[in-house]
Amino acid sequence: MKHKSLFLCCIAMLFCTLSTAAKPLTKQPPREFYQLLIYHIKDKAQETRMDKFLSEAYLPALHRAGIKAVGVFKTLNIDTAREKKIYVFMPFKSLAAFHKTTKLLETDKQIAAKGADYLNAAYNDAPYIRIESILMEAFSGMPVMKKPVFDTPKSERVYEFRSYESATEKLYRNKVAMFDKEEVEIFDRIGSQPVFYGEVLSGSRMPNLIYMTTYSNMESRMAHWKTFSDDPKWKRVSAMPEYQHNVSKNDTRFLVPADYSDI
Repeated sequence: MKHKSLFLCCIAMLFCTLSTAAKPLTKQPPREFYQLLIYHIKDKAQETRMDKFLSEAYLPALHRAGIKAVGVFKTLNIDTAREKKIYVFMPFKSLAAFHKTTKLLETDKQIAAKGADYLNAAYNDAPYIRIESILMEAFSGMPVMKKPVFDTPKSERVYEFRSYESATEKLYRNKVAMFDKEEVEIFDRIGSQPVFYGEVLSGSRMPNLIYMTTYSNMESRMAHWKTFSDDPKWKRVSAMPEYQHNVSKNDTRFLVPADYSDI
């Protein structure tokens, strides 16, 4: 009887093991690619012209091209800021989709009509000072961007843009791994509502990563970052020897969404 019970127990354990193994693993979606265009502007006149072009011509063209969630953000308190910038964030399912979008100014006929002021600007009356373009690939830990969900007015929201530079490529890979294994989970758990995490493939500050978290207002941002700093997991991870000195520069910018931003 004793041997029979042991036999049945072994059979049950084997059945459970096989059942678990047979369950399909959740497949991660492919990692997206992101382009970030940063328009440097000098005054309100340029800001107004950029708003008109982006809202009436460029974003509608991106929507027609299948890019439904486009983020447009501005420097917080842009009227009085020393550096005035407009950020345009675009997610792509593939590099081919990114490449196709770079040709929109030439191929989309409606842009020519709606964006005439921008496209035909005189050499001495440009709508911006310079444009930066940054190409990224999403982190494995969050392969697809997420739209934040708020019930507060857009005018009150704060989007925190961070670029972490590393001294070497090896230290950069170490910081990306730290995010994928540890930090992404913390941000999700405390409700910081990240929009994206990106490994920079092409940009002017490499090697670096860029990510964006969002908050209903500045008070919420301050509270969430205190929660992050006090989190036991963060305190443990940030003290681990293998993660030391992997960030040489932290460039943090506070942004606000444009009225016509999809994100």
